[in-house]
Amino acid sequence: MLQNEYLKRVYEEVQRRDSHEPEFLQAVLEVFESLELVVDKHPEWEKSGLIERFVEPERVVEFRVPWVDDNGNTRVNRGYRVQYNSAIGPYKGGLRFHPSVNLSVIKFLGFEQILKNSLTTLPMGGGKGGSDFDPKGKSDGEVMRFCQSFMTELYRHIGQFTDTPAGDIGVGAREIGYMFGQYKRIVDRFDGGVLTGKGLTFGGSLARTQATGYGLCYFAAEALKHLKGESYEGKTVVVSGSGNVAQYAAEKCTQLGGKVVAMSDSQGYIYDPNGIDLKKLFDIKQRRRARISVYADEVPGSEYHEGCRNIWNVKCDIAMPCASQNEMDAEGAKALIANGCMAVFEGANMPLTPEAIALVQGNGLLYSPGKASNAGGVATSGLEMSQNSIRMSWSFEEVDEKLHGIMKNIYKACYDASVECGRPGDLMVGANVAGFLKVAEAMMAQGVV
Repeated sequence: MLQNEYLKRVYEEVQRRDSHEPEFLQAVLEVFESLELVVDKHPEWEKSGLIERFVEPERVVEFRVPWVDDNGNTRVNRGYRVQYNSAIGPYKGGLRFHPSVNLSVIKFLGFEQILKNSLTTLPMGGGKGGSDFDPKGKSDGEVMRFCQSFMTELYRHIGQFTDTPAGDIGVGAREIGYMFGQYKRIVDRFDGGVLTGKGLTFGGSLARTQATGYGLCYFAAEALKHLKGESYEGKTVVVSGSGNVAQYAAEKCTQLGGKVVAMSDSQGYIYDPNGIDLKKLFDIKQRRRARISVYADEVPGSEYHEGCRNIWNVKCDIAMPCASQNEMDAEGAKALIANGCMAVFEGANMPLTPEAIALVQGNGLLYSPGKASNAGGVATSGLEMSQNSIRMSWSFEEVDEKLHGIMKNIYKACYDASVECGRPGDLMVGANVAGFLKVAEAMMAQGVV
């Protein structure tokens, strides 16, 4: 629990005002526990109300999204955009379309995004948005009509120098395309930098699709080499999820010599002792948009098990949770530890509960928080914005090389900060402190705003 009186007082006020937002409170407490190691060195923060301002979004937009389904029925969902902090650049963060979306989820994601974007060293502030709309099971026409309605309100709050959304869970190239088309129609301008994750024919970047998963593995490889003297070569790996991040984390992990033996979706997980056939998986998930259970029906020797949380019972050397927040609880962490797992690298945002993190770190496993290890996606979104601004497109190899360099630098920043805090190798402390200090310095320089 918090010991510093200033941080304790601010957190108690956050609890009082936002008691109904558990995910947000969880994210704030995790960061505050790290900041306890540095806050005493900066009495000016308390005098200027820096922490109070840091935890409060600059702007929260909530709106209705009416749309018509294929049967002619009017449906209504709720849309959000939290513009959290613009101290180091325009708000930047994805849009999530999923039934679990509410203000607490969007605020926690936006809060995490501030530090994640800071770690990339690119000039991007933190924001997040989305809706409780579920694109699963919807036709292309229904998704298009929803996206157009969503953008009809959102357009007035975004811009390439104000707020530049991207994709997240439930928002891929199809959804970004529909939203960009509607934005362009409303404003009558081709503002390429207003959305990232665009198609290659209208301003997208090569390697953006792969970036979060690839970046996760680049960060993990650096941590394994530096802290364990190890690599992916010959390691058995479990990757939860089967969306964009999980797919390309599995691909890059395989390229680096690992063997991915289990993946999941919201219903259950597959186990393939021979290593997941990624070509088959990509066909099921990208082309057919089917359930992961189809894999077990079509690949001899593989198994499907109901219950996605049970994936952590699969024996592995490295675990990469890439599905969603709080997907690994204490029981999942205990299973990994009992089976001899050596490292947990977060690909999703806050996928481990606080209890799971304590167990993983307490038992000596190497652990990285998502705000550091999954920053490759937003870093490459920043590179997409750069290409849009200079009216040029870089090759896949150029973007991938820049991404690799950024992830190595993020690891170094996290490690160096952990050493300065007297906790060498604690990458959670390092990520929180390194990301925060840059934002804090910018906020102090800009006055009480």
